[in-house]
Amino acid sequence: MIFALEAALDQLAIHRIGNPLQDERYVLSDSTIALTDELLPRLLMQYFLSPYEKVNEVYRFYHPSDDLNLNEVYHFAKKIFEDQSTFLENSRQLAKQLYEVSNHPKIKSGELYVAYFNNVQIEGELMDAIGLFKSETKETYLKVFPEKEGFGLSYEEEAININKLDKGCLIFNTESEEGYKVAVIDQTNRNQEAQYWKDDFLKLRVRNDNYNQTANVLGVYKQFVTEKLDEEFEMSKADKIDLLNRSMKYFKEKDNFDMDEFGQEVIGNEQGIASFLNYKKSYEDEFETPIPDSFEISDAAVKKQARVYKSVLKLDKNFHIYIHGNKDLIEKGFDDGKAMNFYKVYFKEEA
Repeated sequence: MIFALEAALDQLAIHRIGNPLQDERYVLSDSTIALTDELLPRLLMQYFLSPYEKVNEVYRFYHPSDDLNLNEVYHFAKKIFEDQSTFLENSRQLAKQLYEVSNHPKIKSGELYVAYFNNVQIEGELMDAIGLFKSETKETYLKVFPEKEGFGLSYEEEAININKLDKGCLIFNTESEEGYKVAVIDQTNRNQEAQYWKDDFLKLRVRNDNYNQTANVLGVYKQFVTEKLDEEFEMSKADKIDLLNRSMKYFKEKDNFDMDEFGQEVIGNEQGIASFLNYKKSYEDEFETPIPDSFEISDAAVKKQARVYKSVLKLDKNFHIYIHGNKDLIEKGFDDGKAMNFYKVYFKEEA
């Protein structure tokens, strides 16, 4: 968890990043922003840091060659941490690097804010952090003000909504040899071209802690049930929903995950267990993300995954059946007279 109650904004530089494929250039500042106004730093802190209150994932910088110094953002951030007097020059280098990777025609131009913070809390520790933030979305605001015997009305175009951070990255000055602790936000990451922020510019990979281990197992198991099982077994959608419900129940009730226990209690079929283990191994190999056979379960990861675990059986456009409990109380059949499938549901009383 990340908290900014004791945080302070120490330095700030702003640069303009265009899109090279649109014949746009970058514009670099020659000085940092003077933070003399009392209100402005508070507004900036809200804009930069408040979105991180709900961020749990922690990433690390990496490079395919395993030489971290070849990761440009890591390299320039490390220089700033080692000598804060180099902040402005290295912020300019970071801006140039972002411009170099903005090579998709749909990437929007915008401002890059490079900030230096003191006393940002992550995982219970206060430490310095470097923030990289890009604003891409501009809005129009109305302004109402007293005038004569009533009010006047005007507007501000191309303004920034401080409650909508487009892209952000916080680099914490800890564990530098492992790639630092890094938290990232990408609110516009809806299309492939938007991946440039995390993948091309920052070059991040998820830290393999209990939060990500929990999320990975739940995510891989969900994909296995919804996409893979049909290739090897004949299963109704109700059976699949039951398997998903049982896995979520396991993670909500247990403090620690154990792969053997999970297989027996949730899947309950030796052939199905073997199939899941093979599927998990393929995921680990493809994404280079090992999942241990046992780890402490993260409640935060379970809550997040529970939002995307579906327990709804959709029947044409007429009915939705929510299956939360005993799957044996629902039966599927076929009516020859109507030439239609049906479900029979058993219950004791209506709510």
